[in-house]
Amino acid sequence: MKTPKDLSTKDAAANGGAAPSAHVHARILAEAIPHLIRYDEQTVVVKFGGHAMGDEALSTAFAKDIVYLKQSGINPVVVHGGGPQIASMLKKLEITSDFVHGLRVTDKPTVEVVEMVLSGKINKEIVSAINRQGGKAVGISGKDANLMIAKKITEMPDPQSNLMQAVDIGYVGDPVEVNPHIVEVISKSDLIPVIAPVGISRDGETLNINADTFASALAARMQAKRLLLLTDVAGVLDKDKKLIERLTTDEARAMIKDGTISGGMIPKIEGCIEVVEAGVEGVVIIDGRVPHCVLLELFTEHGVGTLVTRPERKKAKG
Repeated sequence: MKTPKDLSTKDAAANGGAAPSAHVHARILAEAIPHLIRYDEQTVVVKFGGHAMGDEALSTAFAKDIVYLKQSGINPVVVHGGGPQIASMLKKLEITSDFVHGLRVTDKPTVEVVEMVLSGKINKEIVSAINRQGGKAVGISGKDANLMIAKKITEMPDPQSNLMQAVDIGYVGDPVEVNPHIVEVISKSDLIPVIAPVGISRDGETLNINADTFASALAARMQAKRLLLLTDVAGVLDKDKKLIERLTTDEARAMIKDGTISGGMIPKIEGCIEVVEAGVEGVVIIDGRVPHCVLLELFTEHGVGTLVTRPERKKAKG
């Protein structure tokens, strides 16, 4: 899979070490334009997380990508995570925190720290990064205008038996109602919404929501053209550890059943299947460690991750 560095090296070699020629630029534009037309005025939800959030160069490249999308007539909606930053702040405050099936146990003091870090520190850092690249980002959370109403998680499937079991993980929520009006108002202007995955219960309690879950619920409700999930892996790998560029929902289920998809990738793929079946055209698990991965995924033929679509929609990526 070619990265910008691969392409520039190849093109420079073809030109005797010189910068890419006008013909090369024309070829790049010719490849990108059909994709630009396809996504014109469409909503693309992007979950920003993983290694890219802690790397200054990757964060800057991500901010540029989001600004380019907006300038190209696309409506990007950014949802961000922040697990490592939350863990760091909890350690500084000497607040212990455990995990149950991958979700942080969140008591009252912890949820206050979670909201402070997500809605305050991280959200505003991403907003500032986008604004420095020429965009006009606005930071909100799932609490604003009742965007994301959730309920406490009280049961989860046991990893061994897959049977539901009662759990008490505190102020951690699952979405039950999504009201995207505030996001639509922002997106239809020249502004870019950046959303912290903090929700609110019907009783007014603040709830911490997994960023992938939050982004998925929002994308499904908004009927987004694409949901992009930035991760620290290349995507879904086959049994030979090679990247699978495209999967239908039927193929994904079969790969879970035969063990090709295993471990932590199972809930992620199951989430992708749910989002696609809820009406989103495609969900892509993207390698966020690749610079400008968002542009590469949307505007090139091959992209940088695994695309999950409905069976009848299985086409060339992009």
